[in-house]
Amino acid sequence: MAKTDIARRVYNHTWKLDPIVRSLLDTDFYKLLMLQMIWGIYPKVDATFSLINRTTSVRLADEIDEGELREQLDHARTLRFSKKEMIWLGGNTFYGRKQIFEPEFLAWLEDFRLPEYELSRRDGQFELSFSGPWMYTTLWEIPALAIINELRSRAALRSFGPFALDVLYARAKAKMWDKTERLKALPGIRISDFGTRRRHSFLWQRWCVEALKEGIGDAFTGTSNVLLAMDNDLEALGTNAHELPMVFAALANSEKELREAPYKVLQDWQRYYGGNLLIVLPDTFGTAAFLRDAPDWIADWTGFRPDSAPPIEGGEKILSWWREKGKDPKQKLLIFSDGLEVETIEETYRHFKGKVRMSFGWGTNLTNDFEGCAPTETKSLDAISLVCKVSEANGRPAVKLSDNPAKATGDGKEIKRYLRIFGEKDRVRQLVKV
Repeated sequence: MAKTDIARRVYNHTWKLDPIVRSLLDTDFYKLLMLQMIWGIYPKVDATFSLINRTTSVRLADEIDEGELREQLDHARTLRFSKKEMIWLGGNTFYGRKQIFEPEFLAWLEDFRLPEYELSRRDGQFELSFSGPWMYTTLWEIPALAIINELRSRAALRSFGPFALDVLYARAKAKMWDKTERLKALPGIRISDFGTRRRHSFLWQRWCVEALKEGIGDAFTGTSNVLLAMDNDLEALGTNAHELPMVFAALANSEKELREAPYKVLQDWQRYYGGNLLIVLPDTFGTAAFLRDAPDWIADWTGFRPDSAPPIEGGEKILSWWREKGKDPKQKLLIFSDGLEVETIEETYRHFKGKVRMSFGWGTNLTNDFEGCAPTETKSLDAISLVCKVSEANGRPAVKLSDNPAKATGDGKEIKRYLRIFGEKDRVRQLVKV
């Protein structure tokens, strides 16, 4: 397959509309898995998703043209799943299972379209939100983030000529390939691409995925991006995300229900999925609180994805919990995915080698690492910490506490209430770069 000349393509498309999101499959796989469960069990729940720029020093509304943002969001709303995509979803094997998606769900998905959005500007930031039935608004998260991140990249590159762009991408490719060679030196390493949400661009993510496929061979286990998985004959990877316990907790009618919300989510998940999809994401309201109150049956699940605690520290706590429950960690799986850089992957791999099965979901620092690559110094190409989180469910405020207080989201009073119920044990503030 002929390789795209990214620099030339960027130079040519900078001044005109070039769709950032080309397909509704240009999303993360866990979104489709969660969507099927939401569609099946909670079709009457409403949820609002809101954009949050945690890198407050970057004034997005000053860097990105609002008209261009509306054009890209409007274009995404015109997309539908194609016949080819529906056949692939219905007939492919995911996580060793055929027909993981129910025929009735796929029939509903054929006519899916993204709902309306609300966009305004305030103090140099965009206020972007998506309100309506949860089974519609949930699919806005990934394309919205991809659109804003790529528009920011395009704005930064607008002043670059074709040769400067050539140099930029040559340096970025060399930088990424150097990381690839370092990872290749780790026997038995398992790496997947988790970089859709905060990628530099679609074309760049595609290049990174294809480079990893060639560069580390079987050590590259797949990508969370469903479109890239389909186009490159790769495994589509992903399980569940923070939005599930956030919504369930917001709907709780008592403190008892609130404490039980993270486990109720997993019971529902287990009704739909099994095997390697039984992965616990424990940190929505703090990993310590989750492990303290977790029912014994959770220890039978395949593994955990520690997301916001330091990987070695967080992983060791989970290993200790498994041992307390009489489980052999060597039979379990840890998936590390929080802001990973190649040095963190190397250190974590060496620490846990022989102790537990492990996999690494490499995100922003795979698909959006352009620091030091521009011919002229610019901070506008540096990745920022941009998220799109549930802010309300059925009109009630939604909260995420996280193991890192810098990642907490939600109304201040509600955060205090959740902290009183779940506790603050082991929550340590860390700098959030991406």
